[in-house]
Amino acid sequence: MPCQGCMERDNKSTDVTMEFLLLGFPELLCLRILLFLIFFVVHLVTVAGNVMIIVAVVMEPSRPPMLFFLCQLSAIELCYTLVIVPKALLSLAVVGGSTISFLGCAAQMLLFVALGGAECLLLLAMAYDRYVAICQPLHYGAVMSEGLCLRLAVASCLGGCAVALGLTVAVFHLPFCQPLCINHYFCDVSALLHLACTQSYSPQLPLLAASVLLLLLPFLLILTSYSCIAAVLLRAPSSVRRGKAFSTCASHLFITLLHYGCATFMYIRPKSSYSPTRDKMVSLVYTNITPLLYPLIYGLRNKEMREVLRKMLSRQKIARLH
Repeated sequence: MPCQGCMERDNKSTDVTMEFLLLGFPELLCLRILLFLIFFVVHLVTVAGNVMIIVAVVMEPSRPPMLFFLCQLSAIELCYTLVIVPKALLSLAVVGGSTISFLGCAAQMLLFVALGGAECLLLLAMAYDRYVAICQPLHYGAVMSEGLCLRLAVASCLGGCAVALGLTVAVFHLPFCQPLCINHYFCDVSALLHLACTQSYSPQLPLLAASVLLLLLPFLLILTSYSCIAAVLLRAPSSVRRGKAFSTCASHLFITLLHYGCATFMYIRPKSSYSPTRDKMVSLVYTNITPLLYPLIYGLRNKEMREVLRKMLSRQKIARLH
């Protein structure tokens, strides 16, 4: 049976002037100030870390494929953070929630899904790069050409945007129940579907399709890639080569498991298991902490990235001396 206060498709539910109320964190009244300060500092460090990686890679005249992909990953994380975190900080600072327009909510969801999807596909491209480097080392330079890297980067962005556009159109064509209160701090897909005036599972189908295209299939391909890498390394006679290969894959594998694990937990599950409080806390960590971990992990563990950052800092030191 439809929920009370359901708005039909042909009335105010399609009016671009209508607004949603983002409830934010009413259950964290006592911790608002502390959480605001913590996540504000985390946000500044995240932005600085990703900007540093982007600048360092751009200033490097010779960029191997992994550095090229890392630069794009940092750019995606930077945009991702700027789309979501300011609204989260506002929700922590304002008591009673904050409003967002219909078009603003749609744009935020579109960007959130597009950037998250582009990151999923980019992690797949990086796994392919590691596969070629370890399983076909003699052909690495020919296969992972600059043109192929550019095509993979563009395909990642276009694929994420295409899926995000389809999902956003499908979600915002649904009728929503009054009052238009989203129990979240941004326009998350699950929270909006929970607000939809329908008891059927059909509104979940676009999210399921997007999850298959952006989460399930890329993750299965990444697992296939690492299965081939593991098979090659197990046959390698030298333990030194195995250790070196593992160190080059460890950072990417950790970030892949972290990204796909959080996204799978939030979006691949039945509607009955939806919990607003739990989802908000997971999203808070996912959208604030993981973008901070990416530059730290790659900056500390990736040898090529450490060398590029060292060169950049050296150039800055020389420039100050002159």
